[in-house]
Amino acid sequence: MRKLINDPHDVVKEALEGLAAAHPGVLRVSQSPRYVYRADAPVAGKVVLISGGGSGHEPMHTGLVGLGMLDAACPGEVFTSPTPDQVLAATRSVYGGNGALLIVKNYAGDVMNFEMAADMARGEWMEVDVVVIDDDVATGQTDSGQGRRGMATTVLAEKICGAAAELGMPLHKVASICRKVAGNGRSMGVALSSCTVPARGAPTFDLLPGEMELGIGIHGERGRRRAELRPAREVVDLLAESILDDLPFTAGSRVLAFVNGMGGTPRLELYIVYRELVRVCRDKGLLIARNLVGPYVTSLEMAGCSLTLLQLDDELEHLWDQPV
Repeated sequence: MRKLINDPHDVVKEALEGLAAAHPGVLRVSQSPRYVYRADAPVAGKVVLISGGGSGHEPMHTGLVGLGMLDAACPGEVFTSPTPDQVLAATRSVYGGNGALLIVKNYAGDVMNFEMAADMARGEWMEVDVVVIDDDVATGQTDSGQGRRGMATTVLAEKICGAAAELGMPLHKVASICRKVAGNGRSMGVALSSCTVPARGAPTFDLLPGEMELGIGIHGERGRRRAELRPAREVVDLLAESILDDLPFTAGSRVLAFVNGMGGTPRLELYIVYRELVRVCRDKGLLIARNLVGPYVTSLEMAGCSLTLLQLDDELEHLWDQPV
């Protein structure tokens, strides 16, 4: 294992200390219980957004705390769900008196712990809603009973709903917008290498030279199938076909096209992938009205990417364009 760390068991603690030291004007960090929150929180009268999950996906979620996005994020250990106590403490610390929205990726531990925290917060007379993001077309109800996993649409929801909350919209409206994003976003990923969880010290899975893993999850999970590595255009065709068949998107639709790096893929390659995604969308008659390219939902040092298409309307475009 070659990582710039000290003790493998201290990586999250020490990373958060570095985050707080680097961005004191934007955020604060609580270590016990562990959460990251806006430096200006609580903002009176504002609906607050709280999200979180296992560490190792940075900048999601801790790097997305601030004006126009999350009010707080709860990091668990690497690829491990945060506890209900973390989520409750984060909600208390930022609650502005006008409701809280918890945005949760569809993993069993995340859903259970955030739902428990929501119930505890309601017991303290806080108004709380929960929205689950389940955009991964590589998984479904038959795989685990949990349904589709949550992937990169989560970042888009946090940005769009953060704008809605910043504009003063009430909780029911912000939650409705979040459900619209969740219902209209689809993602799928590919890995060219595995990743190594520090506490484990070995790759999660092995890939031979010239192989790729299609349909991977963001916690280093193996994909739906292994295949021979192909040129970028063919990889994008495979991923995009699954996404387009799932929603389905129709000719004339306006979309946000998101190419996400998994942590170990340079932007040079991500822009080649985006070039191919533009080609696919053009051939299908889709208009790319907005885009995002970069490593936003990572899996430590995994090489690979995910594609996300979000079907847009005037409301979502307006909120996407708000400042952060």
